[in-house]
Amino acid sequence: MTNVEGWLLPDGIDEVLPEQAQRIESTRRKLLDLYNLWGYDLVIPPLVEFAQSLLSGSGSDLDLMTFRLTDQISGRMMGVRADITPQAARIDAHSLCRQGPSRLCYAGTVLHTKPRAPLESRSPISIGVELFGEAGLSADIEVIELFLKTLDTAGVDSVHLDLGHVDIFRGLLSDSGLEPEQQRELFELLQRKAVAELNQWVADNITDPQLSAQLTLLPTLSGGPDVLKRAQQGLSGAPQVVIEALDDLQKIVTALSDNDVTIYLDLGELPGFHYHTGVVFAAYVQGYGKALGNGGRYDDIGESFGRSRPATGFALDLKSLVTQAQAPVENAGGIYVPASDDPEVQQQIDKLRVEGHRVVRGFAGQKVDYREINCDRQLVCSGGKYRVDRL
Repeated sequence: MTNVEGWLLPDGIDEVLPEQAQRIESTRRKLLDLYNLWGYDLVIPPLVEFAQSLLSGSGSDLDLMTFRLTDQISGRMMGVRADITPQAARIDAHSLCRQGPSRLCYAGTVLHTKPRAPLESRSPISIGVELFGEAGLSADIEVIELFLKTLDTAGVDSVHLDLGHVDIFRGLLSDSGLEPEQQRELFELLQRKAVAELNQWVADNITDPQLSAQLTLLPTLSGGPDVLKRAQQGLSGAPQVVIEALDDLQKIVTALSDNDVTIYLDLGELPGFHYHTGVVFAAYVQGYGKALGNGGRYDDIGESFGRSRPATGFALDLKSLVTQAQAPVENAGGIYVPASDDPEVQQQIDKLRVEGHRVVRGFAGQKVDYREINCDRQLVCSGGKYRVDRL
C-alpha cells in the first residue's frame, strides 16, 4: 500500500518543478546582475538565526510569521527567517560597518507560519535590495526606480505603482493627545475605509475642528498624481512633517515621470505603519489580486543592532514575479547523444558543452522520450564524421 503521507507536502509549502524552476533561476540571475550594475553587493544571510536578531525592529506582524525552534547547542531560541530585511540590517550594522551609504541585495527562500493571503505560498523566494546610510529623498527615488527596473527586467508590463507616506497620518496624530488605544482604533478604521464609522469616531473623540476635517478627508485622498493638489489644500495648516511628506511625494512623482508606469496614490492607506518611517510603495498588475512587491523607508531597523542608520529598500517574491512575466523565457533544447563506445564521442560532448550547449548522454538500451529530456537535436555519426541534426 502506498504511504500517502510520504509524498504529501504541508499546506502552503510548494515545490518548483523543472520548467518553472528554470524560469525562476533565469530571472534570479538577471535581477542579481541588474543590482550589481547599480552598485548593490550580494549578501547571503543564514536561513536560521537567533530569534531576537531576526525580529529586531520588525514589528509584531513578523513575530507572528516566524517559526521558532530551540538551538540544541546554546539552548537559545532560534527562528527560521520570514523576512531577509532584518538580516541585511544586522549585516550592515555589525558585519560590514561601512561609514558611507551601503547598498546590499539578496535572494533566498523565507518561511512563514501562515500564508499572507489565501492560497499563497508559505515558502516564497524573496529577492530585493536595501540601501543603508542615506536619509535623503534621492535614496528613496533610486530604490523606487530600481524597483520599477526590476519589474521591467523580469518581463512584467503595465505596472501600477502605489505610493503613500506614513508621516501624513503619523504627523496628524502628533499633537492630537490621543491615547495609544485610540490611535489603534483610528488606524483600523482608516485601513478598513469604514467612512461612516470613521466620521462618527472622529466626532466622538476629536475636539479640534481642523484635525477632525483632516482625518475625515484622508480616506478620500486617493487617485492619480492630481490627488496631491487636493491634499495640499485640504491638509493646509497641518504639522510641518505632513507638509514635507506631501512635498516628498510630489518630488517622487516628478522624478518618475519618464517611467512607463501608472502612479496611484492613497494617502489613507498605511501598509507597515508600525514598521515604516516614510515613503511606502507597492506594485500591482491587472488581474493579479495582490502586490507583486513592496517597499519603503524604515529608518529605525538598525537601532537594536547598536547602529541606527537611515534605510530604504524593497522585496519581491520570485515565484509570483515569474507568473506575471509577459516576455517568454528562452528554453533552448538540448542535444541527445546515444550511448557509444567510440572515444571520440566524449570529445564531441566536451566540445559542445564548452560551446554552451545542453548535452544529454544516453544509456545502453534506453528508450528515449525527447520531450521528457528536453532535447531537439541529436549527435549523429555519418561517414566517420560527427554532426548535430535536428530531430
